[in-house]
Amino acid sequence: MNSGFVLRSLASTTQFLAETWREWRGYIFFFVLVWIPVRSAVVDYSPVPTGSMNPTILGGDVVWIDKLAYSLRLPLTTIHLKQWNEPARGDIVVVLSPEDGTRLVKRVVGIPGDTFAMQDNRIVLNGESAHYAAPDSDYGTEIAEENLDSVKHPVMGLRTNAGSPRSFSPVRIPDERSFLMGDSRDNSHDSRVYGFAERDAILGPAKGILVSLDINDTYLPRLDRFFTPLQ
Repeated sequence: MNSGFVLRSLASTTQFLAETWREWRGYIFFFVLVWIPVRSAVVDYSPVPTGSMNPTILGGDVVWIDKLAYSLRLPLTTIHLKQWNEPARGDIVVVLSPEDGTRLVKRVVGIPGDTFAMQDNRIVLNGESAHYAAPDSDYGTEIAEENLDSVKHPVMGLRTNAGSPRSFSPVRIPDERSFLMGDSRDNSHDSRVYGFAERDAILGPAKGILVSLDINDTYLPRLDRFFTPLQ
């Protein structure tokens, strides 16, 4: 191969890379120095691909996460630089699965020190049954309103597969652990299956729904769910 051609090709490639760098370096710096740290330690979003949190959160919702609600983390790590709050009963949180590290959206139903049990899909917390009532809205299925430390939210019991256990004996939740479940109690892969969630695996509470698509049917936007708070 002609050495002059090689040199010209190398010079052309070098010039192209230099021009590309000058054109895109602002975006690259923003992405590396701002976007990644903010998403890692301040605020983030997470798509919800399943219905394990029905009817509170639907498959196709995209929730936003307040990563400063409990603590300040070193970006891109699970190291806490400063901690000021703990996940509370009733919080909806985004957590890393202990099985494969994927993001899950679940509700905190038990905190460290609690004695937790279930009897026929009803929570028994520290020896007392949680309060259940008819829901304020008609969801058209088997749903009740559950009250966890004054956090009232609908829960659904409608078994469509083997599901998670509806009843189990009391267990004590250890330090730095939480018991998490989906609001769709019969169709949620949660702490009843994979055990207690580690504190460091909880990324933060899901505070609201940003956008929503009907992924089970038309894939059209569900505009009535855009920018709605979660409880």
